[in-house]
Amino acid sequence: MLPLVVRIERATPPERTDALEAAARAVLTLLDDERAVSGEWAEAVAAWETIGIRKVVRRARGVEWRRVQELDGITVTLRSAEVRVHPPIPLDAWPKELSRLQVSGTDLADSRPPGPPPPDEAVLWFNPSLEMSAGKAMAQAGHAAQLAWWGSDGEARAAWREQGLAVAVRTAEPWRWAALVDSGLPVVRDAGFTEIEPGSRTVVADAPWLRLGGLRPAGWGPLRDPSPRTGADDRP
Repeated sequence: MLPLVVRIERATPPERTDALEAAARAVLTLLDDERAVSGEWAEAVAAWETIGIRKVVRRARGVEWRRVQELDGITVTLRSAEVRVHPPIPLDAWPKELSRLQVSGTDLADSRPPGPPPPDEAVLWFNPSLEMSAGKAMAQAGHAAQLAWWGSDGEARAAWREQGLAVAVRTAEPWRWAALVDSGLPVVRDAGFTEIEPGSRTVVADAPWLRLGGLRPAGWGPLRDPSPRTGADDRP
């Protein structure tokens, strides 16, 4: 299980889109971190990728947020949002600093609709017919970002790295969603543990290099990478 913690202070909650994009970038940052590739987190990450890529989002504020900063992990700050990702750990082995945090209470909103995504940037398109809490949507964004990472070869990853692993999150118009799900791009299919029906298609990961074919290992699936370390060491 991959823990993600979003900072939600009572007086200054983050914008919903900022939180979703920060969660996606946090997952990408962890996957690209040397500790996850060949360092002290590598074994845990490889095991997690082998059995599934479940993610749980919890919220923290004040002293709770300060305490999670003391645990192994990476904090990503993106505009109004702060998200900390920790290396994978079985849920029954979570330290008390994480296990005490609440799952509920992540209902965030945007003060204004986000504009069009930047050109030539990876975009995670959400299904317009599904309603999800911000916490659930953050986990889905993390899944989609991970599928996009798996679908990127060494050259694409290097270019993405140069962009700071930038990724936009938007809700697709119905006509766009219909085209995306039939496009061959990576699609997240939810396991249905919470909020939505099992098998629901929640997010499509789109990027110029993925539209050119991307990297599709044999047996590549919606929530598993059959060869988790393939391409992981293709750093320049």
